[in-house]
Amino acid sequence: MNQTHIHLLITHLPIIGAALGAFVLIHGIWRKSNATLIAAYNLLIISAIGAGIAYATGEGAEETVEHLQGISKNVIEEHAESALTSLIGLIAIGVIAVTGLFVTLKSTSLVRPFALLALTASLIGFGLIARTGYLGGQIRHTEIGTNTASPVKDGNSKDND
Repeated sequence: MNQTHIHLLITHLPIIGAALGAFVLIHGIWRKSNATLIAAYNLLIISAIGAGIAYATGEGAEETVEHLQGISKNVIEEHAESALTSLIGLIAIGVIAVTGLFVTLKSTSLVRPFALLALTASLIGFGLIARTGYLGGQIRHTEIGTNTASPVKDGNSKDND
């Protein structure tokens, strides 16, 4: 297994983790459950770690595909730029989540404000990381890009009438 395999395996973790963390935070805030908030913070911390691993293996993945026919360097560069922004965002979410974890464990009056801050950050982070994933998918999944070709119609098709 090389960096490309690891990159492809881990890239979905921060995307799903940021979204799932936000949903768990919403549930924890609504139910006023510190245990649920702690679970959400743990999800967000794991997502931040996953983003770090994905970013660290991105260069190796780039080296694997950049010389393949049909691969756009512009798409790779746009993905890489977006990945850096997402990494910074997910690191910030991880820091907020670690702080929120300690605040929640201490049961201070800041539990709810930190949960709301973490929720806002996780929603923004999800937007950032989802865009990065979309751009990454365009590198090899041309069917999701904007330059997709229309299917070829055969002479027997009713659409040609």
